[in-house]
Amino acid sequence: MGLFAAALVLGLLVLRRIRLLRRAGGIDVALRTRLEDSPRGWHLGVGHYRGDDFLWFRVLSLRSGPDQVVRRTGLEISSRRAPSAPEAYAMPVGSTVLRCEGADREIELAMTQDALTGFLSWLESAPPGHSVPWAS
Repeated sequence: MGLFAAALVLGLLVLRRIRLLRRAGGIDVALRTRLEDSPRGWHLGVGHYRGDDFLWFRVLSLRSGPDQVVRRTGLEISSRRAPSAPEAYAMPVGSTVLRCEGADREIELAMTQDALTGFLSWLESAPPGHSVPWAS
């Protein structure tokens, strides 16, 4: 019975990830909110763009809504780097790590070069009258 329950939960997680990636704009993104100098704290997820918000859904979660919402207004990329060797296990292959600062918190996002291009385009495409500062 316990093995069946574990297989059911695993199946639900796999189906959830497939559903999230098939939505328009779904990209693999790793996210970390605690920014100490440690490779720990990374979580793989799927990101979606919705207007001025970047919605992040953790892969290993059955939650129906987003686990994090990153608002474009006031978001600044403070640095960009390659992942360290211990970090690379928790993020998409060939990722770049962005340290982002917003009005209320700091996060790090790790994404592939193609996803990074889309993220930077989204960040720059703020409506007229909204300045979006960021460092390259």
